[in-house]
Amino acid sequence: MNVEGRTLSISNLGKVLYPDTGFTKGEVIDYYARVAETMVPHLSGRPLTLRRFPNGVAEKSFFEKRCPSHRPDWVETASVETSEGPIDFCLCQDRATLVWVAQLAALELHPSLSIAKRIDHPTVVAFDLDPGPPADVVDCCRVALRLRELFANFGLECFAKTSGSKGLQVYVPLNGKARYEQTKPFAHAVAKLLEKQSPDEVVSKMKKELRKGKVFVDWSQNDRAKTTVSVYSLRAREQPTASTPLLWAEVEAAGESGTAEDLRFEAGAVLERISEHGDLFAPVLELEQDLPDL
Repeated sequence: MNVEGRTLSISNLGKVLYPDTGFTKGEVIDYYARVAETMVPHLSGRPLTLRRFPNGVAEKSFFEKRCPSHRPDWVETASVETSEGPIDFCLCQDRATLVWVAQLAALELHPSLSIAKRIDHPTVVAFDLDPGPPADVVDCCRVALRLRELFANFGLECFAKTSGSKGLQVYVPLNGKARYEQTKPFAHAVAKLLEKQSPDEVVSKMKKELRKGKVFVDWSQNDRAKTTVSVYSLRAREQPTASTPLLWAEVEAAGESGTAEDLRFEAGAVLERISEHGDLFAPVLELEQDLPDL
């Protein structure tokens, strides 16, 4: 297979990676090839952790931080100092690299919140809204709208996307000089504020036994050592759902209707949404904002 002048050895295209739907490795590669123009800017320059499912989503997976040694010589890497010592992470700079990681059955792509060259400076503050059953993504929508209102009071914009799994994520673009030493405690303070205001609906503590029927506002992702699933990444669910950027009108509608299914998008629907709306997450890459004082 030739991608942007680079030759890739593609095998096992018929291998089923999502057994419940028959979605194959070839279809995964096709999705990533088609979404690449929109997705690569959100990955470019960022240390990338791959979550690989060589035998499909029903079988064991593994996270891979260190870029595979058998990578093509045109796959770029970045050395990042970690608690495990220096690690050469993959950098996904182009469509060919994205197709290559798809060939590895790396269904889920988890980039850093910062670019490798400025690893101590996150480009966003991220809030991962995780519902504890029987709460669901609809409850997450209501919390997301409260976050939007809170940041609007500070004159800040934020953007929502589905996690592709069961929750929502809200990103506040920064693209400035902020460091994790600032963004992590800030996110924690916001989570505690929401919990204080609505203790029956929101929890800021990580203990799973506290989450039943509530939305856990996960602030801990704002850490140099953590990653968050990329926008447009597939997820390892029963169907090939993807993390999908949303219009705030869609978040409002779901919060009012109580229909969780409205915020579940599979690969084909994501491509259709890009054709209709373009990249709804594009401002996250460019909008420069400062952290407010709480």
